[in-house]
Amino acid sequence: MITARELGAGYRNSFGNGRLTGRGDMPADKGGDGDGFRPHELLEAALATCMSMTVRIAAEKYAYPLTTVAVTVSLDRSVPDDFAFDYSLELEGDLSETQRAHLARAAAQCPVSKTIGAKPRLRAASLSAV
Repeated sequence: MITARELGAGYRNSFGNGRLTGRGDMPADKGGDGDGFRPHELLEAALATCMSMTVRIAAEKYAYPLTTVAVTVSLDRSVPDDFAFDYSLELEGDLSETQRAHLARAAAQCPVSKTIGAKPRLRAASLSAV
């Protein structure tokens, strides 16, 4: 579970899970200070890190000689109601084409990808006054 809290004036927020924290903000052209990740960048980060971890898990499971994996994700919202996550994989190591294809399939099936593809709903758990 992640909780976000405002950091004073403007749009800056701190978010965390009770152990680790990060910072979110709007870019200057949207009224923020640009002093943190934009909300859509956090979606991109969730997908990129999940893909990277899933590739690493698969490589270890099958003893593939993967030395490094890098995933780049960008959210394309240029068409309203038809957005897409574009991604690229960089796989380093002495991998065969079959192994590369297997790791690419694993990345596309990571848990965050499945969650995004399932069309999740938003449910308000509570609304409290302080």
